Amino acid sequence: MTNSPALAYGIAPPSFRLPGATRLGRVRLQVADLARSIAYYETVIGLRVIDREGSVATLGPHGSDNVVVELHERSGAKRVTRRGQIGLYHFAILLPDRAALGRFVRHLAELGEYAGMSDHFVSEAVYLQDPDGLGIEVYADRPREAWRTENNQLAMTTLPLDVQNLTAEAGDEPWTGAPAGTVLGHVHLYVRDLADASAFYHEGLGFDKVVWSYPGALFMSAGGYHHHLGTNTWAAGAPLAADDEARLLEWEIVVPDEASAFAAGKNLEAKGFLVERDAGDVVARDAWGTQVRVRPA
Repeated sequence: MTNSPALAYGIAPPSFRLPGATRLGRVRLQVADLARSIAYYETVIGLRVIDREGSVATLGPHGSDNVVVELHERSGAKRVTRRGQIGLYHFAILLPDRAALGRFVRHLAELGEYAGMSDHFVSEAVYLQDPDGLGIEVYADRPREAWRTENNQLAMTTLPLDVQNLTAEAGDEPWTGAPAGTVLGHVHLYVRDLADASAFYHEGLGFDKVVWSYPGALFMSAGGYHHHLGTNTWAAGAPLAADDEARLLEWEIVVPDEASAFAAGKNLEAKGFLVERDAGDVVARDAWGTQVRVRPA
């Protein structure tokens, strides 16, 4: 199961390689107050509730039943501290186009909501924290033909966002929530060691390395994307996310078929990692306990 295209940049894993059609599914988050979190994700982020049952709610864009975020309430869960926790740095919601991101930025200004903003060459991004301190990125990609490479890596950096130009792209159309086509674009994790992160996610799970010279960080993807996964050591001394804290419970990688999921699991096992099988899904944890699920589309 190595039907990804030949690499124009980056480093392919030594054995199993995730298929080029690989994408992300959803993040499962533990939160302290489900009603509070739903209100935030609806009002600020612009998602809608797809389903709610007991202490669990799923949310996704308007005009689609694609689940992006799944919230699990643990009453009284502790808020993430400013220092962060080994586990989630942020999860990233990808909007379908730049105009939608411009409308979202204007919406945040109307709410008076603080956000960080960056231009990464390959994408333009807005950064927020939910009521539990969990990190969120909302972004739009630049066209792939505009991406640049340097020394076999994608060129990614962090520059100030041209907010005026971005909001001009939005025209006069108001923000009416995350539109159809909005997906989970990538997940970015705090880890303690990039070599250990590479051993699990690159050599074991089968992501390509696409950026490895960014200070303290390693970015990986399938199919030539700029990154489905970022890992960094910027909070290497922070504690592991605890059971009684707001945290990332699990994130999903969606592969085209059961054979690809099975092959990913077999390769992880061959590299010495513990794998659980849940019907056709493969579930494993990295060196710091962050759980990932590989499931067929």
